[in-house]
Amino acid sequence: MHEYTVAYDIYATAKRAALENSATHVNKIYVDVGELSMINPEQVVFLFEILRDEDSLFKDAVLECHAVKALVQCACGYKGSEKFVCPDCGSLPEVIEGREILVTNLEIEVDDA
Repeated sequence: MHEYTVAYDIYATAKRAALENSATHVNKIYVDVGELSMINPEQVVFLFEILRDEDSLFKDAVLECHAVKALVQCACGYKGSEKFVCPDCGSLPEVIEGREILVTNLEIEVDDA
């Protein structure tokens, strides 16, 4: 299951960053999900919640996914959102944005000590 791997990678990335910053709790994880990434964000959130429930550092943590629209560029100079065929020349454009799955931010708690 593709989404499980993505959920686990998000969890592992967030855990590593939280521990590197001496977090006592992770409250929220923000993730950019490209529209061409071929994953279902709702399934990723569901699977993340299963992983989260087994780690006290993540108790009640929220995974928030933000959709990233595709952006392409063609050799002819076209830049836009037409993903499959350049509307100007008919060539296959290069995808610049829209494939990523990227942890962009964490909300954590740390001890005041």
